[in-house]
Amino acid sequence: MCAKMYYESDADLKHLKEKKVVIVGYGSQGHAHAKNLRDSGIDVIVADVEGSENFKQAQKDGFEPLSASDAVKKQGVGWVQLLVPDTLQPAVYEEIKPHIKDKENIVIGFSHGFNIRFKQIKPTENADVVMVAPKGPGHLVRKVYEEGNGVPMLVAVEKDVSGKGLDLALSYAKAIGGTKAGVIETTFKEETETDLFGEQAVLCGGVVELMKKGFETLTEAGYQPEIAYFECLHEMKLIIDLVYSKGISYMNYSISDTAEYGEYSRGERVISDETKKEMKKILAEIQSGAFAKEWIEENRKGLPKFKKKRSEMENHIIEKTGKKLRDMMEWLK
Repeated sequence: MCAKMYYESDADLKHLKEKKVVIVGYGSQGHAHAKNLRDSGIDVIVADVEGSENFKQAQKDGFEPLSASDAVKKQGVGWVQLLVPDTLQPAVYEEIKPHIKDKENIVIGFSHGFNIRFKQIKPTENADVVMVAPKGPGHLVRKVYEEGNGVPMLVAVEKDVSGKGLDLALSYAKAIGGTKAGVIETTFKEETETDLFGEQAVLCGGVVELMKKGFETLTEAGYQPEIAYFECLHEMKLIIDLVYSKGISYMNYSISDTAEYGEYSRGERVISDETKKEMKKILAEIQSGAFAKEWIEENRKGLPKFKKKRSEMENHIIEKTGKKLRDMMEWLK
């Protein structure tokens, strides 16, 4: 099944220009959305915690930030984009829900489907519920917009009270630059489950553990940690940049024949069918809601496992070695 793609001609800013947009959370994604929307001619209100660093940054960037409640209750507000962390969204939503109930033609927007997929937020009956999810960090969303381009994005419509849910989502995507690169239609379920799987099994969990285990294998065999760092972590960017720009086959064309043969003959011994079985278990835990339940409970307890693992990672020899080496690389500064 081919993905449904949308571009500039498929989206019309008029749908969004009829509404004031509240950006709740001026963090990584929030600052980019707010600035891009403003530069696209959209009436934007920023909401964050008064006195916070994000609140102060919004002021420096020319906005007049308010609390979430004060922002949403403003006359003419027709879109509320929740861009605070997933774990904070339910509480923020409960705070603004009474004001959302009072609105006609209101849209509740997300950039990740976690709280809708796992029913941590139950939207009011009067609201459209949509997702516009850039496939890149906020600083990149802003940077490429300023260059006249955009990053690819996903859109989804969970609840379409107005009958214009997709048009509205595409209008928002266009306003922050997405339709210049291409927008793929998905669902909250698909975006959430694939996003969590990618983070856990490949992009964060998988890649980090692969680098750590490779580093540990070399250092435990007596090789210098600095050499192990270069071979198992530093050069990862060189390989990923080749894959990112032109694909795996181009990366293989660019490396030595020895390296390419090593990939074919040894790679599946490291990332084996047994690894894939574990990936399937991870996906099943995501689909069933077991991971969401575990993560919500971890937050309720004050993040004891999370904090322990973070501390272990910060104090791992690969991090200490990397800091020492990066301090020598002036171009990284």
